[in-house]
Amino acid sequence: MTKGTSSFGKRNQKTHCLCRRCGKSSYHIQKQRCAGCSYPSKKMRSYNWSMKAKRRKMTGVGRMRHLKKVQRRFNNGFREGTTPKPRKRGAAAATAAVSK
Repeated sequence: MTKGTSSFGKRNQKTHCLCRRCGKSSYHIQKQRCAGCSYPSKKMRSYNWSMKAKRRKMTGVGRMRHLKKVQRRFNNGFREGTTPKPRKRGAAAATAAVSK
């Protein structure tokens, strides 16, 4: 038997498919485990020996749909259900007139 071309032709079955948690094609079909994020375990897979890989998955690399609003709400004391104080029109007009 040869170790080269004829053996490579037999590699036509897939071992990995898309992971439903990380979206990478790292979910092993027979093992039922993702090599990228270790799904279905509750903890995400990350190692300190690969800081670059940790950086790619850190907070702040995505859209941060919720987290980017938290800083503004923190500055305002997480207030809810109130209406803002009305702005004085005279003061705004006076500063605009002075700048001209």
